[in-house]
Amino acid sequence: MLLHKNLSTNEKNHLTIGGCDTVELAKNYGTPLYVMDENLIRENCRVYKNALDKYYGGNGLILYASKTFCTLAMCRIAKEEGMGLDVVSGGELYTAFKADFPMEKVYFHGNNKTEDELRQALSLGVGKIVVDNIFELELLNNLCREMGKKADILFRIKPGIDAHTHDFIMTGQIDSKFGTAIETGEAFEIVKTASEMDYVNVVGIHCHIGSQIFDIAPFKSAAQVMLEFAARLKNELGVIIDELNLGGGFGIRYVESDDPVSYDEYIRIVSEVFKETSHKFGINTPKVIMEPGRSIVGAAGITLYKIGAVKKIPDIRTYVTVDGGMADNPRYILYDAEYEFMLANNASAAKDQRVTIAGKCCESGDILGKDVLLPESKVGDIMAVLSTGAYNYSMSSNYNRIPRPAVVMIKDGEPRVIVRRETYEDLIKNDLL
Repeated sequence: MLLHKNLSTNEKNHLTIGGCDTVELAKNYGTPLYVMDENLIRENCRVYKNALDKYYGGNGLILYASKTFCTLAMCRIAKEEGMGLDVVSGGELYTAFKADFPMEKVYFHGNNKTEDELRQALSLGVGKIVVDNIFELELLNNLCREMGKKADILFRIKPGIDAHTHDFIMTGQIDSKFGTAIETGEAFEIVKTASEMDYVNVVGIHCHIGSQIFDIAPFKSAAQVMLEFAARLKNELGVIIDELNLGGGFGIRYVESDDPVSYDEYIRIVSEVFKETSHKFGINTPKVIMEPGRSIVGAAGITLYKIGAVKKIPDIRTYVTVDGGMADNPRYILYDAEYEFMLANNASAAKDQRVTIAGKCCESGDILGKDVLLPESKVGDIMAVLSTGAYNYSMSSNYNRIPRPAVVMIKDGEPRVIVRRETYEDLIKNDLL
């Protein structure tokens, strides 16, 4: 059985995604190649939206976390599925604007927004700005005064929750670079300061406890802590929290051993905590905001490579090299991220060879996976890496002056290019002699 339901094999024993033969995709569009399944992306959007309608009576909004995969086409899909958008930079905001995304449904995040980015957000009429720190709050208030605007804001709060995930993707604990902490009193003080300002309007609070989380308990704890904080803000400051943003971080299957909770079940269980805790502290149940990203697009994407040299070091290791690597997927070198690998042109062959997948960059650490089981591989085979729809294209680089791959989107069995493959001319277009 393949890792995700949008994957299959055909009569040629080739891997297919969304009904398309991956070997033919590699032949027609070249490699490395990112491939995304639009039907699965839309299905995942609807799982969240339907669960929100079911368990919260529609009192909420699902924001697609665009940092996971941000293109004009993806913004269009999120718009058509009735979602909001979470952006964290001027570039992501500009992409949303050029995609004609409704600005009132855009939430602008980031722990160090520049003055230019805040001006851009105010000029474009962004719906909400999620303020990270006191410097940003003062800067925003001054810009609003200067521009004749009043900004609706949420505050990024650290609830002190350990999400039991990789250190680099834990964001809710006290020593995170994001937001202000409840336990130090810093969060209360920044809300108090904002409540006395003339050009910002506090409408909500936000937390995000980490990424690739499989346990529901940390999400329940975060909801309880944040609602208790909302009650304190009401009782001591008279600040009414209309929106509670619980962030994202819901895990997906990268390998067979991963066992994520269904997203519908997560929303159901947390909704019960939401309602019970609101009642306990005597506050109206706020509008709930959630920010899934990886769980929308992760499983919907794969990456295709062509295998080059196969180097066998007797009694030590076999390297299988591909025509991509850390420039198009840096997650292994960042997080020791695990993936499922397979030969797209020999999809059901027994995986009886233990190998290391190496990239083409001039770095000894340019590895996509160690001790990976594969069928015997040869030059010219097409390798597929599964679950690469999130944080692969968006984190890609031009290291070693390697052009970024194309992105192909499949809808109803029909592929189309949504991001052109970069050329060498693209690499030097901003260079000056």
